[in-house]
Amino acid sequence: MEKEAEKQLIKVAITGPESTGKSWLAEHLAAHYGTIWVNEYAREYLEQLQRPYTFNDILTIAKGQLKAENEAAQSLPLQSLIFCDTEFIVTKIWCNVKYGRSHSLINRLVKNHRYDLYLLCDIDMPWEFDPLREHPQQREFLFDLYIKELRENHLPFKVISGSGNKRLENAIQAVEELLSGEKSHQRFS
Repeated sequence: MEKEAEKQLIKVAITGPESTGKSWLAEHLAAHYGTIWVNEYAREYLEQLQRPYTFNDILTIAKGQLKAENEAAQSLPLQSLIFCDTEFIVTKIWCNVKYGRSHSLINRLVKNHRYDLYLLCDIDMPWEFDPLREHPQQREFLFDLYIKELRENHLPFKVISGSGNKRLENAIQAVEELLSGEKSHQRFS
């Protein structure tokens, strides 16, 4: 029964490099569709950490994200839409860039914990300082890593560009295409 319920839940992941509006987009998409969104667990975890994070902290973050997503999904009716502010490609790229390797569990989550659509936030927004952000000079490099991961894993994705409401409109268009059954990988600008 749980597998059947999981199949009926439409999951949309908002992904991409730092400072690309993922949280804003997840929150506004959920409001538009009258559903819930899953917060980025990494922010909550890192804000409470009293020391520099480690390689194993990123694994803890991935597990916390999965738990939060599963708990949120259980609170929804069977045929619902849920938006996830981040997903496991984020933790994989984070590990690989910071430590040159990734956890095997995170790699398995990228391969096996799928979403119906990945909205890849473009780097066309200005960088905003945040003490938890680390790579203002590597945005294009990181964006290319996301494209590579999404393509190599044959994941359904749309690149979402634009500022403010235009970015939201482009994301809504991508979600509407998902809901109507269209399947194309293109950039929304």
